[in-house]
Amino acid sequence: MKVVIAGAGSVGSSIAKELFSHGHDVLLIDEKPECVGRSGLRGARWLIGDACELTTLKDARLEEADVVVSATGDDKVNLVVSLLAKSEFGVARTVGRVNNPKNDWMFDDSWGVDVAVNTPRLMTALVEEAVEIGDLVRLLSLQTGVSSMVEFTVPSDSHLTGRTLGSIDWPLDATVVAILRDDAPITPSNDDVVEPGDELFFITTIAAEDELRAVLSPAAAAAAAHARQESLDAGSDAAESPAAEPGPLAASGATTAEGRETTHASQSPSA
Repeated sequence: MKVVIAGAGSVGSSIAKELFSHGHDVLLIDEKPECVGRSGLRGARWLIGDACELTTLKDARLEEADVVVSATGDDKVNLVVSLLAKSEFGVARTVGRVNNPKNDWMFDDSWGVDVAVNTPRLMTALVEEAVEIGDLVRLLSLQTGVSSMVEFTVPSDSHLTGRTLGSIDWPLDATVVAILRDDAPITPSNDDVVEPGDELFFITTIAAEDELRAVLSPAAAAAAAHARQESLDAGSDAAESPAAEPGPLAASGATTAEGRETTHASQSPSA
């Protein structure tokens, strides 16, 4: 596999080292020539230049790359590289590093990012995965936020214990892709029996996560639904309860509401 990595800092170099050790063809792009000696990488190919420039990406023959990784410390650069890779060179898969969690919402298909790597989010998922037994934990978002990889650790009192995977009515948009049992990965089949302590890994659409949660842990799903209903009821009660004394703010609110209705009426099309 041919991989092009933009940014040869500590993150980019570490990724390159791992990929190169697995036999992949790796090309690193960086503006700073000193990165070559500092990285300690032997055998990887280098291109010194600005990865945001089309001429640099053409010199890198980006159209031949299977994957482009934007791993610089600047989110703007990572977004531009991903967009150019996808729109100008038709790269099949792009991976973008998110440095500032506030920018996470931009790392989607509109900027050409297939997979956004948000370190704080990954760390949160790993912490939850270590302690949340009996609840669904999202590990990674895939396909620009449409799908996700989630994990469920089967508790000792789970209603799934002793059942085969094929006998469980999984949501249509959720698939069991792996079982981790006694630190050994298992390729799942319909005949595999669920055991306490199993870690089940799913690929699912984000929209189907609640449905999957209900299958895996009905009690947790019911508690969450009950909490949501209580919140809705509380909001409804607050909206219906009359104010004791309509002070200046209440009067202002009424005027504002009336103004909105008047504006709406004035904007509606005439018969």
